[in-house]
Amino acid sequence: MIDRRIFLRGTAGALAAPALAAPAIAQVKPHVVVVGGGAGGATAAKYLVSTGAELDVTLVEQNRQFVTPFTSNQFLAGLKPYEQLVFGYDNLAGRGVKLVFERVAGIARTAKRLRLADGSEIPYDRLIISPGIDFRYADVPGYSAEAAERMPHAWRGGDQLLLLKRRLDAVEDGGLIVIIAPPTPYRCPPAPYERASMMALALKRRGVKDVRIVILDAKDHFTMQPLFEDGWERHYPGVIEWQDPKMHGGIKSVDPKSMTVTTDLETHKAALVNVIPPQQAGRLGRDAGLTDETGWCPVDAGTMKSLVDANIHVIGDAAIGGDFPKSGFAANNEAKNTAMIVRHELLGGRLLPVRFTNHCWSTIAPDDAIKNGARYEPRDGKIVMLDPYTSQRDESAELREKQAKEAVGWYRGMTTDMFG
Repeated sequence: MIDRRIFLRGTAGALAAPALAAPAIAQVKPHVVVVGGGAGGATAAKYLVSTGAELDVTLVEQNRQFVTPFTSNQFLAGLKPYEQLVFGYDNLAGRGVKLVFERVAGIARTAKRLRLADGSEIPYDRLIISPGIDFRYADVPGYSAEAAERMPHAWRGGDQLLLLKRRLDAVEDGGLIVIIAPPTPYRCPPAPYERASMMALALKRRGVKDVRIVILDAKDHFTMQPLFEDGWERHYPGVIEWQDPKMHGGIKSVDPKSMTVTTDLETHKAALVNVIPPQQAGRLGRDAGLTDETGWCPVDAGTMKSLVDANIHVIGDAAIGGDFPKSGFAANNEAKNTAMIVRHELLGGRLLPVRFTNHCWSTIAPDDAIKNGARYEPRDGKIVMLDPYTSQRDESAELREKQAKEAVGWYRGMTTDMFG
C-alpha cells in the first residue's frame, strides 16, 4: 500500500547532506496516476509497469475487488458462479503498481493533483482515468437510485447483480418479467438481449411455466437482432417478446411499490422489473469538466487524450471518440494503446501504430453463442470501424458450440491480462 503522506511532504523536512559531501541527486521518475480499476484502468496500470521501473505508477480505486460486468449474465442463468466474476489487485501490487483504495473527490487540473475523499492529494505528471458509467435515472419517469433496490439495473457488478439474481430465482409460474432497454450509447450493446436469453434459460432450468419476458426498448432495432430473435424462437419459444418504441409508445412511468411499468400501449404488472437506464460518463469525468453536451468525454482517437485537457487520457466506457463500442474488450484495447503512448511521451519508449479491435460473444443458450466484431483505427481524430463481421443465422450447431467455448477462453484470457 502506498503511503499517501509522501505526496504532501515538501523539501523542508529533508535531511541535510553531510558537510563537504556532494549532494545526492535522486532520479525522479515521472508519476502516472490511473483512476479506476476495471477493464481500462487495471490494464493500463499493468502495462505501464510491464517493461521496467522507469515510471512510478499509482492505481486509485474505491473498491478492493472488481466484479466483471462482462459475462455476468451467465451468473443469472447459473452457468457461472459469482466467485468467478470477482478479482482483486494483489498481482498488480506485486508487479510494482502502488495501490490507493479511496474515492476520488476531484481533479485540480491546473495544479495536476488528484484530490481524495480522505483529504489527501496525489500529484501526477500524467493522469489516466477510466471512470466508467453513471445513470440518468430521471430519464425513466419514476425511477431513481432508491427505486433500483426494487427494480434493479444490475448494470454494474456487486449487490445489484446479486439482487437481480434473487429476484429472478423468485419468479413463479405465470410470472412476467419486464426489461427496459436503454438508448445508445450504453455499456455493451448486446447485453440486454443476452440477459433476456439467460433469464429465459434460468426459468427453463427451474421448470417455471407460462412466463413472459417483455423487452421495452428505447431503440427501433438492436445489435444482432435477427440472430437473437432466431435463438429465442428455437430455445425459448413464446417466452421473449421485444417491443420497439412505435409499438409500446414510450415509458410513461415505473412504480417500484406496485411493480408496474406503464407505457402508451398498456400497464404491465410484473414479478420482476429490470430497468437499464440511459447512461453517461462516470461522475469523475463530469465533475472535472471533461464531458461535452453528450454527457461523455470526447477524446482524440490517436492518443485517448481528453480534448479538454491534454494531460489527461480518458479510456473505457466514459470516452467517446468515434465508432468504437463501449465494452470490456474495447476498454482493454484502449488501455494498452494509452500505456504505450504515455511511456513514449514520458520516456521515449517504443511507439507502434495505434490499432484497435473489438470482439463480442453473446450467449443465447449453453452451447449456442453468437459474436460480432471489427477492427478499428484512428483517422482525423476519430476511431473508424473497418472490416466488421457478425455471426450468421444459418451457422451450424457445431460452430455455435465452438463460439461458446471461445467466449469462455476469451474471458479467462481477458481477466488474466487485466489482473494476472
